[in-house]
Amino acid sequence: MLNSRKMMITVTAAVAAAVMALAGCGSSSSGSSGASGGDSGSGKVDTFTLGGLWPETGSLAYLAPPELAAEKLAVKDINAAGGVLGKDVTTVDADTSDADHADQNTSATQSVLSKKPSFIIGPASSSVVKNVYKSITEQKIPMLSMGATSSDFSGLSPYFFRTVPPDTVQGTVLGQVIAQDGVKNLAVAVFNDEYGTGLRDTVVKTVKDAGVNIVYGEKDAFDPTETNFSSIVTAIKASKPDAVAVIAFDQTKPLIKEMASQGIDTHKLYFVDGNTADYSKDLDAGLLEGAKGTIPGVMASDEFQKKLVAAYGKDISTFTYGAETYDGIILAALAAQKGGSADGETIQKNMAAVSGANGGTECSTYSDCLAALKSGKDIHYKGVTGIGPFNKSNDPSSANIGVYKFDAKNVPNFDHAQEGEVPSN
Repeated sequence: MLNSRKMMITVTAAVAAAVMALAGCGSSSSGSSGASGGDSGSGKVDTFTLGGLWPETGSLAYLAPPELAAEKLAVKDINAAGGVLGKDVTTVDADTSDADHADQNTSATQSVLSKKPSFIIGPASSSVVKNVYKSITEQKIPMLSMGATSSDFSGLSPYFFRTVPPDTVQGTVLGQVIAQDGVKNLAVAVFNDEYGTGLRDTVVKTVKDAGVNIVYGEKDAFDPTETNFSSIVTAIKASKPDAVAVIAFDQTKPLIKEMASQGIDTHKLYFVDGNTADYSKDLDAGLLEGAKGTIPGVMASDEFQKKLVAAYGKDISTFTYGAETYDGIILAALAAQKGGSADGETIQKNMAAVSGANGGTECSTYSDCLAALKSGKDIHYKGVTGIGPFNKSNDPSSANIGVYKFDAKNVPNFDHAQEGEVPSN
């Protein structure tokens, strides 16, 4: 289980307005998104239907438990406070798997869309988002990813939001960590995926600017379906690196095992959010001791972890993106409440406003924010992620990055925080 010390840093995001700016905030709309839930006769949708797209299978399946737990907890908290527009939230969920299962990405999304959701949380993967976002946003249904960090997604659509910063932030921080650790010759093992190569490019630029030599991987990338890493590791070893940055998902396990078998020092590895995970059951004890990784997003507090476990009904080994999932759902529910309708267009128009883009009364729970809205106040929801208001690209204007170090059991524990900045578009 990840160390829960919440010593994260706040990264001020200064992303300029991208191609598509968020529509004006604060106004209600009758909308035409076709969200389910009954028309009161005034054109307003009065039942908030939450769609969820989760990686329950595939290479990111380890992220599903905290995300599903966060959905359950958010819905529980919303309904306990009186729901949205006086009615309980309803949910419809589907397993998108990963980008190697494009057909499932599509079929899962269509399954959720057939229920005419008000809002969709997920997917977590940048590549899966790329495969499905148009089919969602073209129906004027807002979606929010808790983990899609592709730098190309800033301003992707007026209907696309996220509660994590773009890869430019994580890549810069990881590159700074590598340089500060005194690495002179770095190899990069990366899978050929939009998330992987985009993050690789930022890491490479950062370390090269700091005087680090890239001895392997600046242009090389392996197929995401690769299972035999013998030749790849042989090439990495031949480049004589001081350290290796591994940017991948579940492919990390066989890759590390092959590195160990060929004598590469696995204590000098660097990971990213896609593979900074608990390997205590997968790798020999001590194999990763001293290796480091970065995770964009807040580390859930002990209290929040306990709430997630209780909501999920069984233990959770990692809490990555649990907080980002929870806050994304709360923000959407508040947007519907503020706009007076649970249709997609109304939610989209009010997302920035309830996140604090226009200022307003600070509130940290759905219940408190709901009371403030009912009293006619503008609000600034400050949730468990600690992110700042959405900017004009629908990215959080502030976010958190944590640096983790693996212990002798191959478990990543919070080590320290490091500041980074989001460059302007």
